[in-house]
Amino acid sequence: MLRRAYDKTMELAAHRNAPWALAGVAFIESSVFPIPPDVVLIPMVLAERRKAWVYAAIATLASVVGGIFGYIIGYFLFETIGHPILSFYGYTAAFEDFAKRYNEYGAWIVFIAGVTPFPYKVITIASGVTQLNFFVFMVASVAARGLRFFVVAGLLYWFGPPIKDFIEKYLGILSVVFVVLLIGGFVLIKYVF
Repeated sequence: MLRRAYDKTMELAAHRNAPWALAGVAFIESSVFPIPPDVVLIPMVLAERRKAWVYAAIATLASVVGGIFGYIIGYFLFETIGHPILSFYGYTAAFEDFAKRYNEYGAWIVFIAGVTPFPYKVITIASGVTQLNFFVFMVASVAARGLRFFVVAGLLYWFGPPIKDFIEKYLGILSVVFVVLLIGGFVLIKYVF
C-alpha cells in the first residue's frame, strides 16, 4: 500500500498542476497546516530535477506569504481573543515580559524555526502576537525559508538519483521516522510553549 502511494505521489509530482499544489501547501503550512511543504517539494524535485530551483523559489515565496498571513492572525486575533484572556487571569505583565524577550531575539527565533523542522506556523503567529518588527520578521523569513528550500532542492538536484534509490529502498522505515519526527514536533511545542 505504501509503495502504491509513493508511486502515485511521484506520478502526481510530475503533473502540470504540481507547482500550484506546492504553493498551496507551503502557504498554509506557514500559518495553519501541520504538514511541511517538503513532502511535496521532495517528490517534485525527484520527478523533475531540472526544475529544482523553480520549485524551491515557489516554496519560498508561498511560505513567506503564508508567514505574513500567520503574522496577521497573531497580530489581530491576539487583541480580540488573547489579550482579554490574559487580563482575566492576571498574566498581562508576564506576557509583556515574554514579548520583550521574544522581540529581543526575534530575528534568530524566526530564522532558526524557518530552517528547522520546527512548525513554522507557531513562530509566524507568535511574531504577530508579540508584534515583532515586521521588517525583521520578513528578512528572517525570506532568509530562512529560502535557505531551507534551496538547500533541499540543491541536494536533490546534485544527489537526486542515489537519494531516490535510498528512499525507494527504505520507504517503510523513512515513513515511520517521518511520523515520529512529526509527532515529536507537536510534543516539543506542548512543552516549550
